[in-house]
Amino acid sequence: MDSPHTGTAEAPGTAQDAEGAAISAVGFGLKGPRGWAFRGVDMTAHAGSFVAIEGPSGSGRTCLLLALTGRMRATEGHAEVAGLRLPKKMAAVRRISALGPVAGVSDLDAAFTVAEHLRERALLQRRFDGSLRSLLRRPSVRRAQARARIDAAMAAVGLDLDALPKGERTSVRDLERLEVLRLSVGLALMGSPRLLAVDDADLKLSDAGREEAWELFRSLAASGTTVLAVCSAPPKDALLVSLRNVRDEAPEHAGKNAAATAATEEDTTEEGAADALAETGRS
Repeated sequence: MDSPHTGTAEAPGTAQDAEGAAISAVGFGLKGPRGWAFRGVDMTAHAGSFVAIEGPSGSGRTCLLLALTGRMRATEGHAEVAGLRLPKKMAAVRRISALGPVAGVSDLDAAFTVAEHLRERALLQRRFDGSLRSLLRRPSVRRAQARARIDAAMAAVGLDLDALPKGERTSVRDLERLEVLRLSVGLALMGSPRLLAVDDADLKLSDAGREEAWELFRSLAASGTTVLAVCSAPPKDALLVSLRNVRDEAPEHAGKNAAATAATEEDTTEEGAADALAETGRS
């Protein structure tokens, strides 16, 4: 079996190192009831990197994305995100990461308007990170703070709400594909994550739309947020992690990871995977 490609990003600046989340993985793999989703992943990415995950359908791209953000439990090897070791520190990694669009996990509701999605996310964010003092503030102050958070996120993703067909009252179903991507990423940024994960980042995008998406991810990475994106045609300047379909053959480093596999494999059941995805939806 061919080994997956590995890569190392160039070290970014000090500001990025302080704000983003460095990622490393050694022999990282996840096995479920139907066999291996992915295995043998080795990678190193400095904080503030734009990491592109590519591979054919069924190669475990989405599972790797969820495992590196603490939403699915790996069964072989280990990884670290911002110094937090996976799979042991999954909850801590979830707190510093956020999901953009991931089908079946963090989809936007097509019947909701843009305003409804923004208002819902602002309320959830206030609940998750608000102190008692913030909860006791006047409603007008809380609304102003929520608006400021929304405006900052929309500016970061380049989504002009006033330019939408009906402004913020535009339904998600009436948005262009690139607008949906920007909105979903903007909602994720409202939690100020150090790590952002996006699945099928260039799905149904034109060549021009794909370039706009890459420019968005580059700008977020430059601002300090580490970006993980599943791509079908990744840009040349991204750190590439390439996956291939895997079977049950042991990779080169399976021997030294056998003990870790035996200790954690029993947790990777259909029920465990369902629990992980449910936790993903709440994170």
